[in-house]
Parts: sequence; C-alpha cells; structure tokens
Amino acid sequence: MTDHHLVLLRARGISKRFGGVQALSDVGFTINHGEIYGLIGPNGAGKTSLFNVLTGIYTPDAGEFTFDGLPLAHQKPHEVAARGIARTFQNIRLFANLSALENVMIGRHVRTTAGVWGAILRDARTRAEERSIEKRAYELLEYVGVHRRANDLAKHLAYGDQRRLEIARALATEPKLLALDEPAAGMNATETAALKILLEDIRRDGTTILLIEHDMKLVMSVCDRVLVLDYGKKIAEGSARDVQVDPKVIQAYLGGEVSLNLKGAD
Repeated sequence: MTDHHLVLLRARGISKRFGGVQALSDVGFTINHGEIYGLIGPNGAGKTSLFNVLTGIYTPDAGEFTFDGLPLAHQKPHEVAARGIARTFQNIRLFANLSALENVMIGRHVRTTAGVWGAILRDARTRAEERSIEKRAYELLEYVGVHRRANDLAKHLAYGDQRRLEIARALATEPKLLALDEPAAGMNATETAALKILLEDIRRDGTTILLIEHDMKLVMSVCDRVLVLDYGKKIAEGSARDVQVDPKVIQAYLGGEVSLNLKGAD
C-alpha cells in the first residue's frame, strides 16, 4: 500500500493565534485510514484549538490540511461534515428537549436528498426517506447501546448515555473520520471500559478515529499512535508506548494532574 492510500488526513504547518496567544505553532501530523489516533497534552496545550481548526470552526493563520487527498482548510463546519469529518464536543451539545432518536435523526439529515420542497410537500419519496432515516437512527442507538432510551428526552439520559448518544449522532453523518473531544470526561470506570469497546467496534467497522482525551489509561490502551502538544507546539508523535516514555512528554506533564505511569494499562 502506498503512502498516498494509507494517509486519510495530513496537516502541515498549522498555526493559529488569538491576540497575543499563539494557540498553535507549526503543527504537522498524519492520520492513517483505519487507526485510532490520540491527541494529548496538558491543559492549554492547544488540543481543542486544533480540533476547531480541523473542523472549520476556526480558520488557521497558516498551514494546510488535506483530507482523503483533497484540500480541507478554509471550509465551513457544514462543508467539513459533508466531506466526511464528524465531531463531538467537550461539553455535550445535544438537543435536550428532543428524544434520543430525534437527536440521531438530525445528524442523519446531512446525508438526505429530499430538500426543502420535499419536506414541505411530504411526497411519497420524502416519507420513504424519513422512514429510512428513523430506521437507521434506531440502528445507531442500538450500536452504541442506548436504544432502550430511544424515546426518552436527551436531557433525561444518564451522563454516559448522553456521551454515547452524541457519538451515535456523529456516526449518523457517515463520517470517514470521527473526531471525539474528551468522550470519557465525567465517565466512571465501567462507562469508560464500555467506551473503549465501542471505539474499537467503530474502528473495526471502518471509521477512523481522532481522540482528544485526558484519561491516559484509555489513550494508551486504545490508540495506535499519539500526538502530544504542549503550548501549541508538537513535542512528540508515535506509538503510545514510545510517547509515554519520551522525556519531553514526561516533562510537559510534570506537576500536572496526569500520571504517565501506565504499566498497568492493558
């Protein structure tokens, strides 16, 4: 397999400044088809800024992305989603007063064809498409393990189920790359273990994953490769095993809240 076919996303020289703060400085990396790629670093390292640049929320001051061989930078969030990148947010952003099923159906509408007139006229094709959307949304709820709560309002779901619902909604857009911003945040050990299995299932079923995560044990047990940022700069990239013994990485985390003593991580 050539390098061209292996690489799904390539970033070169990504920089972003906010006033006097250099949030990202000359960051470059590649994500390969079919891998779980981790993005870690201390608080304020630039992880979410990089996510926001990648998904069209911020425009980079310099640098470029290519995704599936085509330029990606300077596109709007909905254009990025249409190209095949779906994301979740650090703070859950569900439609609290809609059901779990309706939340996933909204994600699915990115891939629909009926258009405005179809929605207004409710013709046979539109109704058939709507039934298809509902069926697929339920399948995705089943996939993430929240189908028993399909008709419950999102705000009434347990925290871990809300996180899973957000992943189901992102998967509804049929992404090539699923970008997850701290999906394990606030989860207990049982929920995190279930999340690990779900991430492995998603990858096995053909979706590449980019994962920002503070739970280092989860990162080290599930990620194929890891990028480490500190003060907006890339300080390491490599296998989870190599990164956790890198002196620059250990230095970046010294005095932080994260332990890199992960010999117990399976």
